[in-house]
Amino acid sequence: MTSKLDQLKAMTVVVADTGDLEAIKAFRPVDCTTNPSLVLKAFDLPLYKDVIDAAVAWGSKQGGTKEAVAAAVADRLAVAFGAEVSKLVPGRVSTEVNADLSFDTEASLARARAIIADYKDLGVPREKILIKLASTWEGIRAAEVLQKEGIDCNLTLLFSLAQAAACAEAGVFLISPFVGRILDWHVKASGKTFEPEQDPGVLSVRSIYAYYKTRGIQTVVMGASFRSTGEIEALAGCDRLTIAPALLEKLAADEGALARKLDPAHPGESPATVASDEKSFRWEMNEDQMATEKLSEGIRQFAKDLRTLRGLVAARLEAVPA
Repeated sequence: MTSKLDQLKAMTVVVADTGDLEAIKAFRPVDCTTNPSLVLKAFDLPLYKDVIDAAVAWGSKQGGTKEAVAAAVADRLAVAFGAEVSKLVPGRVSTEVNADLSFDTEASLARARAIIADYKDLGVPREKILIKLASTWEGIRAAEVLQKEGIDCNLTLLFSLAQAAACAEAGVFLISPFVGRILDWHVKASGKTFEPEQDPGVLSVRSIYAYYKTRGIQTVVMGASFRSTGEIEALAGCDRLTIAPALLEKLAADEGALARKLDPAHPGESPATVASDEKSFRWEMNEDQMATEKLSEGIRQFAKDLRTLRGLVAARLEAVPA
């Protein structure tokens, strides 16, 4: 019997939710996704010393305020990490627009275009990159423009059908519904535990999947933020799943049978059509306490990690000899 990971790869595109090059080499995912939190975790790993040293050396030669230079180096690091990852995966690397731009469409557009330009300078074509944006109204509007420019987007921090419907209407290439964070909210709110088949995060992705497939929507559904292999197995057959190394390792070690749960030919009963204009979007989000709280929390956490990363960069810059 082959491992559950190999069985999963036969029905779903597996994406590594990590910036760890060794883990990517070990599990051979098709795509890879990064964010400021993952870059922060990798910042002090010896494996990335040369990449970090090069970015800091570049920053030490730039003009401007200390804060601006540190921010520029942090942005450069995100692309440098992504470029290294792109050498190891045959598919795409997702790179995140700064979380503190989540409510600014024009600034998000500028940052996204800069990311694409920086990758081009490193020899990585736009076809290898997905621009990650938070699934705010402003982020979705930025993605709509970028998609028309031929820049594919990954809309992250997605917790509701309202967000998914708006992304589909905008022609977004891919969405990342956060399974585990939805579960976290419901466990905390109810005090209950949930088996995979009743897991609110799993059910949310299945609902979005059915909504898309029954309407012929081409936007890719990529489940993310998993808490257990049970959640992953309950979504086997989803277009893509982005999985952390610890869970990839568990799946690779398990040789049990893995049943397909999602099938585009039989997507299941679809929810009713959701309006995707701004007024309806904001109202639906307002009515969904979980989605509102988790979106806000996720943006704050990514922004916090970005500030921490910039602080580490600033300290390294201070240590560079004059």
